[in-house]
Amino acid sequence: MVKAKRFNTQGEMIGEVELPLSVFDVDVNSPKVLLHEVITMYLGNQRQGTVQKKNRASAQGSTRKLYKQKGTGNARAGSRRSPIRVGGGMAFAIYPKNWRREIPRNKKRMALKVALTDRAREGRIFVIENLKFDQASTKQAKQIIGKVSPERGRVLLVTDGHHVPTVKSFSNLPDVMTDRADSLHAYEVLKSSYIILSDDALKKVEEVFSK
Repeated sequence: MVKAKRFNTQGEMIGEVELPLSVFDVDVNSPKVLLHEVITMYLGNQRQGTVQKKNRASAQGSTRKLYKQKGTGNARAGSRRSPIRVGGGMAFAIYPKNWRREIPRNKKRMALKVALTDRAREGRIFVIENLKFDQASTKQAKQIIGKVSPERGRVLLVTDGHHVPTVKSFSNLPDVMTDRADSLHAYEVLKSSYIILSDDALKKVEEVFSK
């Protein structure tokens, strides 16, 4: 049985809550291999792939042979576009490339569960009841983070939906990331030291990812 500490909006601990075993207590045969594969594909999908360099065909300049092949005493030379000359093209130039790879849905979800399981077993998941701000307040958000997280570290705040005042309040803080409960990814879970969920977000995570 995996439990998480439960806090109110003032940052006071009011008890513990049981985390759903189908999401926060999952074991697989090779967790490191699974996480490495999923996160590598995820990071690759973030690449734009728009970098481009000019090769000797696309560099500017004449293709005329600089001087005759023999009789000058110099090394043999072709055009001024040669990669060994200043202003010439790049050898093995880079061209735009699509780095995207589709991540299987079941594999992506299993990686998320493995990451959440790791954080839950280490006691790094916290639940806050009624976490909704009527208006944005970075000061109040900072007080909550200071009381809930035991040490300094990157914090991932998970909300049920895109509640603008709440998200704005926490987004202004350094080392605090925010995300919706239905779009969590293993990468951001592993990137953060602590995970804070609202009551509704915990229910949403169970609803979406327990299948």
